[in-house]
Amino acid sequence: MISIIDYDAGNIKSVEKALIHLGQEAVITTDPELILNSDGVILPGVGAFGDAMARLKSRGLDQVIRQVAERKIPLLGICLGLQLLFESSEESPGVQGLGLLKGRILRIPDQEGLKIPHMGWNSIKTKEGSRLFKDIPPESYVYFVHSYYLSAEDPEDVAAVTHYSTTIHAAVEHDQIYACQFHPEKSSSVGLRILQNFIRLTGNSAEKEPGK
Repeated sequence: MISIIDYDAGNIKSVEKALIHLGQEAVITTDPELILNSDGVILPGVGAFGDAMARLKSRGLDQVIRQVAERKIPLLGICLGLQLLFESSEESPGVQGLGLLKGRILRIPDQEGLKIPHMGWNSIKTKEGSRLFKDIPPESYVYFVHSYYLSAEDPEDVAAVTHYSTTIHAAVEHDQIYACQFHPEKSSSVGLRILQNFIRLTGNSAEKEPGK
């Protein structure tokens, strides 16, 4: 079973729907015991960094997520969920993130002809040997919605990059922590394949193939 952490993040139901489509048992929950006994955990997210951290802390979920990482339960952050895994964000000065990984969350630089927030499909370059992107074709397109982006401190953590005004670290892998700035649940068959790879990393296997 995979737990989807519930903190009014916005895209929770679409993540659940994608997992169910893949034949995976999933539950939306705030229950620490349930989360810590899951095969895998997903931290989704759409919204502001500071508001999200406040909601996680008010429910004690920040400490639960740290325990998930300590116990090496596979953890997948999506969009804002990726950003929350880091220490801080320019979006919310003075607010501390979960601090599980090192890097900076910065505002996408203005560039003539480009709109912010970045909304739409971009191709990604994936790292050879990435577990999350196993069997994903080179330069695959995925769907982004964000105004802030990750610049990871350790290049070894970076599993995928894209370019939109600047180089964006689009995905990371570190031990059993995985995260995507884009939305795999909205990225068609490629996104479903990424979610299926995460399911397999939890020790489960999805019953349905992406696109079926």
